[in-house]
Amino acid sequence: MNWKKFLAVGAAFSSLFFAHAEAAYMLSDEVENPPAALQMATQIGVLKYENPMLKNAVDKDAIVVLSFGTSYPDQRAKAIDATAQAIQAAHPNAKVVTAFTSHIVIKHIVENEGKCDYLTPEQTLEQLKREGYTRVALVSLDVIPGIEYKYDVALFHEYKSQFKKMTLGEPLMYWQGQEEQRDDVMQVMQSLHLPSYKKGTAILLMAHGTPDPSNAYYSVMQEKLRAMKRTDVHVYTVEGWPRLEDWAGKLKMHKVEKIILMPLMLVAGDHANNDMAGNEEDSHKVILEKMGFKVEAKLQGLGESKKIREIFVERANEAWDELVK
Repeated sequence: MNWKKFLAVGAAFSSLFFAHAEAAYMLSDEVENPPAALQMATQIGVLKYENPMLKNAVDKDAIVVLSFGTSYPDQRAKAIDATAQAIQAAHPNAKVVTAFTSHIVIKHIVENEGKCDYLTPEQTLEQLKREGYTRVALVSLDVIPGIEYKYDVALFHEYKSQFKKMTLGEPLMYWQGQEEQRDDVMQVMQSLHLPSYKKGTAILLMAHGTPDPSNAYYSVMQEKLRAMKRTDVHVYTVEGWPRLEDWAGKLKMHKVEKIILMPLMLVAGDHANNDMAGNEEDSHKVILEKMGFKVEAKLQGLGESKKIREIFVERANEAWDELVK
């Protein structure tokens, strides 16, 4: 079977469940009476659903910015809030609210600060319904389409029929240049503005990692860095693959003397401050120093970068454009 033809554009059945962004695939109209599962299996890109039962409802628009969150107040301000503010500036006539997908982070904020100004996504959507909002764009601040993004997708499906219209945007890195799609991974790698160092210095970018198959995105990142001729930059993860030990020995063999540690996460939170740059025996900084490397840690989350925030605004714009079509 010609898979590309099988997934070629054919809009006949899209309105039954949820529509697609222009970049997404649709079932070919050669597929007669496709079952719901088959239609849903081919939904990628920006997701959109229009509820025919509410088509006459007055438009009242909101954007929900979905972030894992952080218990570090400075990072909430410099990375998460700053990104949400950039999205709000791009959409001044819409209500923009941030929700934290990590219920544990919300709990820690309440315990440490006495209160939390961020609700869960479910609480946020219920509140928007009470306030009469009818069209909602969900915007993800996830870095890759991993488990956290699957939460966003599940949220979309749970709540989509409760509003007149709902969309869900893509995370920071989604497309990889395949099938004539744009290359989000290369765009982000080029936007990191990685400094150049003299020979003998390497940069290790610490990502989160995931048990989800989307962990393969880190290999794609590494390949894009190689294409950029940045063979001195290496991606590793805290909870996935590759791990720190997968690079440390190789760097020693290649006579690297100094390592720059940088987080490849939205915020420089607990993982960056403790796992990466802490003073405990098992921190990455201490482990590398014991191996004889000079180590410098740079604690700056992706959300602190204006260029990265601009990319998140692009992702939000795509979800918004589908919402207001």
